[in-house]
Amino acid sequence: MQKYSIFSLIKNAFTNHQNWDVAWRDPEPKKEYDVIIIGGGGHGLATAYYLAKEHNITNVAILEKGWIGGGNAGRNTTILRSNYMWDSNGLFYEHGMKLWESLSQELNYNVMYSPRGIINLAHSDAQLNIYARRGNSMRLNGIDAVMLGRNELKKMIPFADFSETARFPIFGALMQPRGGTARHDAVVWGYARQADSMGVDIIQNCEVTGFDVQNGKIKGVQTSKGNINAKKIGLCVAGSTSLLAEKLNMKLPIEAHVLQACVSEPVKPFLNHVVTFGAGHFYCSQSDKGEMVMGGDLDGYNSYAQRGNLPTLQHVLSEGVAMFPNLSRLKILRTWGGIMDMSMDGSPIIDKSHIEGLYLNFGWCYGGFKATPVSGLTFAHTIAQDRPHTLNEKFNLNRFNTGHLIDEKGVGTKTWIG
Repeated sequence: MQKYSIFSLIKNAFTNHQNWDVAWRDPEPKKEYDVIIIGGGGHGLATAYYLAKEHNITNVAILEKGWIGGGNAGRNTTILRSNYMWDSNGLFYEHGMKLWESLSQELNYNVMYSPRGIINLAHSDAQLNIYARRGNSMRLNGIDAVMLGRNELKKMIPFADFSETARFPIFGALMQPRGGTARHDAVVWGYARQADSMGVDIIQNCEVTGFDVQNGKIKGVQTSKGNINAKKIGLCVAGSTSLLAEKLNMKLPIEAHVLQACVSEPVKPFLNHVVTFGAGHFYCSQSDKGEMVMGGDLDGYNSYAQRGNLPTLQHVLSEGVAMFPNLSRLKILRTWGGIMDMSMDGSPIIDKSHIEGLYLNFGWCYGGFKATPVSGLTFAHTIAQDRPHTLNEKFNLNRFNTGHLIDEKGVGTKTWIG
């Protein structure tokens, strides 16, 4: 990889970057690979990277039907956290937080990790008790958690509605100081560049149209660029998982929903944290450019559309104004929608399938972005070793048959979001 001085960067900026090296190759697919990862989002790219780095498996292809970063990887609100109560989720996401803390050095690419702290507001004594219980569970697992009172919150977010007439009075909050944000594009580009440098083929505009399964074993895929053979295949396509599963005659315990978000016009910095509204499903942070990044609950119907609608935005922003009245003065700059694969218990699935050589990574609900590093690490292990990593062994598909659900509604409900 060519290195640039500050002067060469300035020079190339005025020449439309004509002399810059590409960040990753654009190869034609080979006839056969050891592993094919379907999905060129953060999870797929991270999986390929860790297959090469941790397991020395470099004959790998990532098949992306669009372009790198064009799916959910570019359609999220960039929040990172590990504030979960159940051990299976808490330990999994906490390992992910530790990976985030050193990811820029790991990838030699600034992913703009910002541990600004995530604050979950409580609007009743009962909600405070729930947060205290969750905070205690976090601390038992070595995860940072701090309970905050009204006076502390007034100093941290003085523009929130602390008035006596507030419809949703603020009683306190639970904070994870290490929670925060990262730049979603940078994460994708960093993983793509490093995976490519280790020999992984990133094949864009390559849609999977079918699978070759013989005697219960995966043999390859049919794509818009021809048939490609593979010893192992990993599905890592988020909201499109059910569409590919249908081609395999598989019915999975997920539903596809649209999750909308938006950003406002940029303003001077005033919000130093990520803050969530405990009386509804709304969260807010401020980007490095000054935009207010805001999101909320799902649309109330199943959809594969990557677009928003005004009724849901009105509902979300009404909650935002109830929490921060000063938001009412801002203009919305843009909106978007991402396809969420919502699992039936709110927790993900990283597991082998009943088809030999086929591996599944799906059901991330609201929390796919924050899981990117640890999802890739554990999925790569599951594929390479043909058995789950200790961190994802409880995220098995069979739990929906046995009843051993991980009922962590903290992954996405109206009282706990991210």
